[in-house]
Amino acid sequence: MMAFAGVNSFQWERLLTFFILLVAVNEASAIEWNGNNWAHGCDFTGGDFSRAAIPSEECGGRCAATQGCTHFTWTRYNGGTCFMKQGPVSKAHAFSTSDQSMVCGVILEGLPDGQMAGKTTRYWDCCKPSCAWPGKAAVSSPVKSCRADGVTVLRDVNAVSGCNANGKQAYTCNNNMPWVVNSNLAYGFAAANIKGSDERGWCCGCYKLDFTSGPINGKSMIVQVTNTGSDLGENHFDIQMPGSGVGMFDGCTSQWGLPLSVWGQQYGGVASRQDCFGLPQAIQAGCLFRFDWFMGADNPNVQFVKVKCPAELEARTQCVRQ
Repeated sequence: MMAFAGVNSFQWERLLTFFILLVAVNEASAIEWNGNNWAHGCDFTGGDFSRAAIPSEECGGRCAATQGCTHFTWTRYNGGTCFMKQGPVSKAHAFSTSDQSMVCGVILEGLPDGQMAGKTTRYWDCCKPSCAWPGKAAVSSPVKSCRADGVTVLRDVNAVSGCNANGKQAYTCNNNMPWVVNSNLAYGFAAANIKGSDERGWCCGCYKLDFTSGPINGKSMIVQVTNTGSDLGENHFDIQMPGSGVGMFDGCTSQWGLPLSVWGQQYGGVASRQDCFGLPQAIQAGCLFRFDWFMGADNPNVQFVKVKCPAELEARTQCVRQ
């Protein structure tokens, strides 16, 4: 490594790091932001998760309307492409380019208190939760699963899931439905996929979800993660609500002896509040929650952060992280 007289290698590395940071800051500050959230001749590194062939003036609006999109870049690639991006971001992450036709912008910036941007969906498949199997994480005990009545807790942690083809024994307990704490807060359970972690890190952990879109914008839920899913993307919470779609697997028809049509669309579930009364009476309250407190919101975006689990959630699953 090149060095100046009287400057050792450690000092040189610190000087070099400072110089790189100074260049980056100057570069970001040189970008002329319009309306404080978009600019010409700039770009963001990485974070791409979707793209659309649309004019530059439509790119910001498309990002804002796309679940999980936090920032964007438009280029002349392939006749004009909007690259929608996802992840914690601020305008300081942008860098200038020599191509003034490029446009970049930020939709959601500067999440507070360590929060991250995420997305939600909903489901109720009646299956034994993934975190109900032993050895998934360092917890007091796996999440409790129940017999077909949804009430009788199974002691055997190796009981066969009700979503298996044969030997069906274990199902989601009825008390895994969400419930209202007050007009702006609810508790519940969810399947999740959280970036940088796995089941060992998220099983039975709790997260506060602050909704940032749709009719419940401004409301919050605290959910305990009891499940996972191979169909979930990063920072994705699939909130458990009866009548919200059986998803990839269906344990509900075998558990309750009702036809699949009663449970609504495979993804999304029943279409109206009235349809909730076609479900088993024991879980109708969880379905009504979706249309009442949740205001029929369809997959709202969230800002989320890990929190200490409320005792009320742990009491239902009997699963406490060690």
